[in-house]
Formats: sequence, C-alpha cells, structure tokens
Amino acid sequence: MFYFGAAYYPEHWPEKTWIDDIRLMRKAGMNVVRLGEFAWSTLQPAQNDWNFDWLEKVIELLSKEGISTILGTPTASPPAWLVAQHPDLLAMDETGHWVQFGTRCHYCVNSPEFREAAEKIVRTLGEHFGSNPNVIGWQLDNEYNRICYCERCRNLFQHFLEEKYGSLDNLNERWSTRYWSQTYSSWKQIPLPIGYHNPALRLEFKRFITSSYQKFQKLQADTLRQFIPPDVRITHNFMGWFSEFNHYDMNAELDISSWDYYIPSGHHDFMYSGATHDLTHGFKRKNFWLMETQPGSVNWAEVNSVPEKGELYASAWHTVAHGAEALLYWQWRSAYGGQEQYHGTLVDQSGQPRPFYAEAEVFGKEIAKVSKLLEGTEVSSEVAILNDYDSHWSIEFQPHHRDFSYTKHLLHYYKPLIKRNIPVDIISADACLDQYKLVIAPALVILQDNHVNELKKFVARGGHLILTIRTGMKDQFNAFFHQRQPGPLAGIAGVEVEEYYALQEPVPVIGDRFQGTSQIWAERLKLVDDNTTTLASFGVSNGWLDGQPAITVHPSGSGLVYYIGVYLDEESQQAFMNRVMDAIGIKPVLDTPEGVEARKLLSRNTGEILIVINHIKEPKRIQLPEAMFDHLLDQAMTGTVTLAPYQVLVLSKPKKRLT
Repeated sequence: MFYFGAAYYPEHWPEKTWIDDIRLMRKAGMNVVRLGEFAWSTLQPAQNDWNFDWLEKVIELLSKEGISTILGTPTASPPAWLVAQHPDLLAMDETGHWVQFGTRCHYCVNSPEFREAAEKIVRTLGEHFGSNPNVIGWQLDNEYNRICYCERCRNLFQHFLEEKYGSLDNLNERWSTRYWSQTYSSWKQIPLPIGYHNPALRLEFKRFITSSYQKFQKLQADTLRQFIPPDVRITHNFMGWFSEFNHYDMNAELDISSWDYYIPSGHHDFMYSGATHDLTHGFKRKNFWLMETQPGSVNWAEVNSVPEKGELYASAWHTVAHGAEALLYWQWRSAYGGQEQYHGTLVDQSGQPRPFYAEAEVFGKEIAKVSKLLEGTEVSSEVAILNDYDSHWSIEFQPHHRDFSYTKHLLHYYKPLIKRNIPVDIISADACLDQYKLVIAPALVILQDNHVNELKKFVARGGHLILTIRTGMKDQFNAFFHQRQPGPLAGIAGVEVEEYYALQEPVPVIGDRFQGTSQIWAERLKLVDDNTTTLASFGVSNGWLDGQPAITVHPSGSGLVYYIGVYLDEESQQAFMNRVMDAIGIKPVLDTPEGVEARKLLSRNTGEILIVINHIKEPKRIQLPEAMFDHLLDQAMTGTVTLAPYQVLVLSKPKKRLT
C-alpha cells in the first residue's frame, strides 16, 4: 500500500471538529496520518499524570474511515514541568548560554534525566498503543538537530576519545598537536571545538554527536520493539543534506528511512529534490517515506511563496518515481496560535479546505487507483555516487575556497545524469559496489582502508570509477597522507596531484569533446604510468597550469579509472559525462526535453513501470519507444505524446493494464 496523508494535531481542537477533519481526509484519498510527535504536555501533563483517552479516540475514529496512524514519540518537546524539575536537561549553545525552553528540541541528548523521562513516555506509549492494529508505524522524535556544548557533553566527549585512542600519546600523534602547542597531557584538557579549531578534533566531535544521537535513538527503538509487532516500522524524519551527524549510522537502527522536504521559496527544483530522495533511498538502499512536505507555503523563508498550481502535484509523483512508499503533508489544519501560524495547510483554521486541497485530492485518487500497480516496485541503477560524511565535514572545516561546497560538488555529477534520465544511487562510501557499472567518488578527501579496498575491487572486476578533485588527500584522522593525492588510490589512477589551486577566475580546459573552463578549483596532474591517457588539458591561465593534464583515464584490472582535476562549467560537465556514459553503454530511461523527467520502477509482479513528469508550465512533447498504456488516463499511447504543464503519465506495456 502507498501511504498518503498528513500530520494531524487533534489535541489542538475540540472533539466535535475531528469528525469533519477525518471526513475531508478520507475525501482526499488519505489513508494515514501522523499523530502525537509534539504532544508530550498533553499526553503527560505532570510527572505521574497520563492522558491517552483523546489519542485512543482519534485513532479509532480514523480507523473507521480506513485511515491508519503513524505515532510520533513526543521527545522533541520536553514539557515545562520536566524542565522545571531538571533545568540542566536543556542544551547549551556555543556561547555558553542555556537554550530557551519552547524552542523545540531544546534538550541535551546526553542528559540522563532527559533520557530517563524519554524512555518512560516511550515505554508507556508502547505498552498502550504497541499492539493497536491501526498503528502501522512509529516516528522517533522529530528532526534531530540540537548540538549541546555543556560540561556533561564535554566530559562524555573526552571519555569517547579515551576509549577510541587509548592513550594521549596516540591522540597527540594522530592530531599533530605539536602544531600551535596543542599537546594534551590530560584528557580533561580537551575542549569541545568552537570555531576554527584543530580539524582532527572537529571531525571527532562530529562522530561523537552521531554516537550520542545513535544511543538516544536506540534507547527509544529498543523500548518500542518490546511492544510492537515485527511488521510495524520504526523511522525518523531526517532533513536531507543536514550535516551535523552521519545519517548512514543513524539509519542503521531504523526499519525504513524518512525525510522532510520543503521548498522555501521559488519553484520546485526536481533535480535537487530528486537527489535528496535518492540520498534518503541510499541510507538503507531501500524505498523510503516522505514524512513531511508542504501543501502550500512555508513560514520560515524570506519570501514564503506558494508554488504554482500543479507544481506540488508533479512533485508528489516525483516522490513516488524516486521510490517513496509514503507521502504526508505538513500539516493538515492551521493552528490558531504558535510559531507556525502562517505555514501552509490543507485546511485552514476555520476547517474549510484551502485551494491546494483540490490538487491533493487529485493525487490521492490517482495514487489509490495505481496502488496495486506500484506494489513491490523498486528503483534500480547502474550508477552510484558515493557520499561520505567524514569528507563532507573535512571540507566544511577547511573549504580553502569560500564557494566550495561538498554537496554542490556532488550534485555537479548528479545533475548531468539526471538530465539524461539516467538513474543514480547516492550511497555510503562504505557500501558494497558489486551491482554498479559506474561509481563516482566526488571529493572523497578522506580515504579509509575499507574505501580503498572496495574501490580497487570494483575496478579490478571491470567497473568504471571517477575520482574527482580533492579525492584521497587525508586519512581517517583528517591528516594528510604521506604520499601525494590521491593517496592510496594513485596506483589505480595512474596519476598524482602535484599542486591544487583555489581559483579566483575560471581557467580554460580543452578536451576532445568540449572546450570549457574550470571554476573554483583546479589540480595540476602528473602522469605516473605510461598507460595513463590525458583526456583534457589546461589552456593558458596562471602559468602553473598551462598545458598540464586536467582529466586523465587509466586502465586498472578489467576497469577504468578517470581522474578529474577540474570543476567544469555545466555545459562541459554535461559533455564529459555524456562521453563517459556512451563509453560504458549506459542508456537513459527515455529521451525527453528539458524539464521532463522519466523514471523507471521495477517489479517482479508488474514488470517495468515508467513514470513521466512534466515539471514546467509549458507543454512538452515526448516520443514513446513503443506502444504503452497510461494508467492515469486509462488509455493506450504510442508515438509522439504531448504533455500538458505539470502532467504525469504512469505507463506500462499494454498487457499490464489493471482491471
């Protein structure tokens, strides 16, 4: 079943309104709601006072209309009475001030008093609702994001380092603490990093943050699993490219990955959102839930514009096409007060549908119509992009160029493939690569032994590997390798980097299929193997780069390794990536004009499903490769098809038509 619904806060409203709300939900085709994730003070008004009657009633009312529930554990909003009892459960910011109550996620994740209270309410909810057949999932907390700098966290961080390094001599050596006379003679001397601090210290603090949230999340998950059936899934709603912790480690404990997608202002950028869907899919390499997305405007951007009519409808199908099994809007109904009064909703504070409700209703009916067709479908790709949080953090700490963004650089390799409708998996740098033909490792600045071993194995068996600028500079401690970049991958790359240049102005790059420029960054390459071929060279620029190799390729085992020493302009990047795709023989799902996306879903039951989406407000024409059947219009299609603005097709071969 595809789950379609919204976040609902019945605790804000008198019971007499619930019936009307649920009727409108059902009319829109909704079959799930999320409840309770900010209801701690309503569920537990005082330490020994519990109030579950309202939640029982609304779950029962929803179930009578065929609407299931995802329950949220309410730990993102510790109530005032708990904070009054334990004021030091509040987090401390970088300036040494306590985070103010009422700001949301105001807790220190390492507070024992907070964890005890969180475990208690999760346990009580699990005991009460865990066996309820209408509760099909649980969301733990809400959008983890708070970083605490209290003395308790500092002590725990020091213990974390002591356990990892064993001795201060080892830590001092790994961290190069002779630099600026940072040598430690006691674990108690190690601070929490604030601002421009030792890059090894900063990297370990990110790992400590991840470990702290892992323990907190595991506490909740382990508690719930004592009371819920095995088929009830536990998740957390992450925030896409948010980089304060390692999302792969955080998702290991969960049954399914989820994220929250919003468009602050402007229009839906389907390449960016598609990349984030693919990132979330890659957390567990499985289909995912979109736990929150907007039904209108947000309330926190500089200009909180509503996307154009049809845009969010196309965006909903775009989510499905990237492997989502659920889509929930935030939120159902506008609250009278609170910090998010102006945020878009499906129903306003009077209980009447807003204009977007009709658009959501169309999607709800359509997704129900094809739900059986989509059952068991999965995305599949021959291309993987490696995402590495250690490398992300390392570059974030020391970008060396104000415009160098790890995420933007990764997307620079994602977009040329998506423009051609070539699906891409965005996966952990620690993942197995056996299923892929091409692997791209953008700015994998930190290389660990397992990365090196897997990449060498991948190339040896015939894989094509792209290594980019800033790859292979540092070890797991954020220290330079003793050898030149790309470090332990130099052998399979057949090249080493003599120097790197942060660019103030673009420099020319001349390749066999393009003439373009490198922006932001360039690396002077030295060929170290006679079998290395230069595919592009630098033109005249700063003298140091003139005529030097810019892009190379080197055979290794049965495969090929490309080294990209440039940050190409978009047109040249597209031309180069087209060359690589053609050489490997990777074909697009469908050739489409700009603004039209084609995605393929695979199923053992229904075969291939092709979803085609026009993401812009102009008609576009596509050429179908064969006769197909559109399950939304219930009609056969062949040859040239004209897509209306924001139109979606859900296609299969004619024999797959549902009855």
